[in-house]
Amino acid sequence: MTAIVPSISRGLVASHNSSLKFTSLAEISSGNLLAQVDLHRTVASLKLRQDKKASMGQFLTPASVAQLMAGMFNRLDLPEISLLDAGAGIGSLLAAFVAKVCQQPQHTSSLRVVAYEIDPFLIGYLHQTLELCNKECQRVDISFNYEIRETNFIEDAVKLLQVGLLNSVNATEFTHAILNPPYLKINANSKMRELLRSIGLETSNLYTGFMAATAQLLKPNGEFVAITPRSFCNGPYFRDFRKMFLEMMALQEVHLFESRQEAFNDDDVLQETIIIQATKQRQKSNNVIINTSFGANDDLIMSHSVPYTALVKPDDLEQFIHIVSDNLSQQIVQQMELLRCTLKDLGLTVSTGRVVDFRAKEYLRTNLENNTVPLIHPVNLSNGYIDYPKISKKPQAIVSINETANLLIPNEHYVLCKRFSSKEEKRRVVAVVYDADQFNYAYVGFENHLNYFHKDGRGLSLTLARGLAVYLNSTLVDAFFRLFNGHTQVNATDLRKLKYPNLEQLLSLGTAIKERFPSLQEIDELIENQLFDMSNQSEDNPIVTKSRIDEALQILTQLGFPRTQLNERSALTLLALLDLKPTDSWQLATSPLMGITPMMDFMAQYYGKSYKPNTRETVRRQTIHQFLDAALIVANPDNLSRPINSPKTVYQIEESTLELLRTYGTDEWEKSISTYLASIETLKKQYAQEREMSRIPIVINGEIKTLSPGGQNILIEKIINDFAPRFTPGGKLIYVGDTDEKFIHFDDAALADLGVNIDSHGKMPDAIIHFTTNNWLVLIEAVTSHAPINPKRKKELEVLFRNAQIPLVMVTTFLSRKAMVAYLAEIAWETDVWVAEDSTHLIHFNGESLLQAYQIEKEQTL
Repeated sequence: MTAIVPSISRGLVASHNSSLKFTSLAEISSGNLLAQVDLHRTVASLKLRQDKKASMGQFLTPASVAQLMAGMFNRLDLPEISLLDAGAGIGSLLAAFVAKVCQQPQHTSSLRVVAYEIDPFLIGYLHQTLELCNKECQRVDISFNYEIRETNFIEDAVKLLQVGLLNSVNATEFTHAILNPPYLKINANSKMRELLRSIGLETSNLYTGFMAATAQLLKPNGEFVAITPRSFCNGPYFRDFRKMFLEMMALQEVHLFESRQEAFNDDDVLQETIIIQATKQRQKSNNVIINTSFGANDDLIMSHSVPYTALVKPDDLEQFIHIVSDNLSQQIVQQMELLRCTLKDLGLTVSTGRVVDFRAKEYLRTNLENNTVPLIHPVNLSNGYIDYPKISKKPQAIVSINETANLLIPNEHYVLCKRFSSKEEKRRVVAVVYDADQFNYAYVGFENHLNYFHKDGRGLSLTLARGLAVYLNSTLVDAFFRLFNGHTQVNATDLRKLKYPNLEQLLSLGTAIKERFPSLQEIDELIENQLFDMSNQSEDNPIVTKSRIDEALQILTQLGFPRTQLNERSALTLLALLDLKPTDSWQLATSPLMGITPMMDFMAQYYGKSYKPNTRETVRRQTIHQFLDAALIVANPDNLSRPINSPKTVYQIEESTLELLRTYGTDEWEKSISTYLASIETLKKQYAQEREMSRIPIVINGEIKTLSPGGQNILIEKIINDFAPRFTPGGKLIYVGDTDEKFIHFDDAALADLGVNIDSHGKMPDAIIHFTTNNWLVLIEAVTSHAPINPKRKKELEVLFRNAQIPLVMVTTFLSRKAMVAYLAEIAWETDVWVAEDSTHLIHFNGESLLQAYQIEKEQTL
């Protein structure tokens, strides 16, 4: 074993003979500034009580989100930059901004930061972050100064703006602003509401107050980047804010997240979130860039440019912000614009159900009895009509007396629509016909979680009700609604804003159905033929395109893919591999050899989904790998010796799968899929035998075992043959994982002797070695595509091995230096790094010796 001479410093520590030359924090890339700040964020977040976070409406920004936001600024080469962070927390956002400025080829000469924070606990961390920023600026010769204002931002901003107005002092002092504002409702009579009114804003949530005040403090042409809930984009509650903000700011770029929980997943925040970038100017840009990704860590980014006038329509008094993420969505919008009628034009309106459970509790009954009438809940909505009575925890009746008269409406025909759904539900808009002929009562009650369509408080004709329900349940309406509703509610106001077919068209739709409500496919065909005359099903028909994507998703669901794969990316990948265009029948599916780039070209050409070309690795890592594991596709059938990670790798739908998918939509489908699912294990074994021919041999305890070819297993082999003999000589190999087989080698008895009993569901490291000489348990991660041992993963491993009776050592391994550099900003402190191409050296992050054990003090949460 090569001798290692300890080296001590405040930053990254390397062995004395390492050619990597990393010796101190001042010499490493600014990405490591973010790594240290994000470690502080993780610690602070663990200490903060969840109820305290919620009460203050503030959740700390992960490094991945902060970097994404900092990257959205355009003008970072000004001679002097002044940055405002109005809710700084521990300073993650401002640190990302400083790091980005320091990376610019043409540096600014002066950078000033003003950070607001009122939580004393977080202010301590904020001081540390700003000192780290100071060191980073010194490294590149930027003059840096900062000020922490430990006061309420809104109060201070109002004071600054009012003083400036009264004394002709310019209160707009910032060239840039970066913001993760607190999300907190504010009462109409509160001091905060009064302060915001004084600067011309009426709003019900603090986050829009922070956005408005921040924008007002920017200099002309100042840049603004903020991550916020999407809810401000539409609805009546934020009308005043939109008008104020859009008058003084010009939107330049919007970033959407498909997942409601990925942006702040450490805090379990379930919110539809967006990032906006805007410039303080009245003149609007011709176009706005709309980017979409699953989460901040997802490098598969869909990018789309839309005219500013399409984003915010000039004649819209509500100033709704219409965020259209791709060409398919644009087609949906254009098709909806062909419908001209409003509910008012039709002589109809929509209201919220009058019965609020907790207010009318004394009048509610489990079932119908004397002096009661039916009470309809969302649970009673089923297949286009009402399923009543329903065995449910919800009361099915309400007493009909004078005290409840204002809660009931005449028992006539209506259309009911659910008010709430989760974003992940298949349908956002769910409407049914309330057929009064089903109930022999004078009145009925609709619970508050329902909306009902009516005509001046009375019912509709049954034909009109049916036609309206058909329209509301169409793919077109559902897709359009999801585009512009930043929340999971379907409010009466939203339904009033919707455009509708004219009365003649609605009646025609209603005439086409009877007692049985049509299927979604039948509904869409009615909409196409009767409203848009699209019986020819042209390539530009968004209903057909969206329906085809939904069909692919349904197939993946029936094939049993986990929820993480049930997304648009997976559906489009499947369609590309089948060369199946929107108007092709499933019987025309084929099995071309196709690489990742041609797949993405296909998605853009035929389904209007254009992804950035440098994001294809996500398709490979998060969809293709899972398709391979499920034997849905095969890799390199034309050349089995081609490495799986070769850029020339091609994929093909497996023959039996192709035969199955060609039966979709036919009478044979159910039988075919049952047979396929019963045979799938045999198919997996067949392809496993073919792959066995090119597996990687390794020797463990004198026994030859093989790893599946390609991927991280190339690095696993080097860990066993190069790393282990050199740095853990005489050590005992306890566990080795394989891409295909999680536990290819596992000496669970040896691990149990050390006090560790592993939960089979736990996320194991790639290798475990008991270094008996020092009595350490060495946990090793092999990084080829997934993340290294970052602060979050480090915490996971500490929890998984919390009962170990000996110290833990954690090592991240890479095949090359180039691969390591990409992850430097993420590596956790007090861990080691080994690079296979420099196999004689180790790098240790911030410690006294290499490959050392360490003890973490347990800190109580506040």
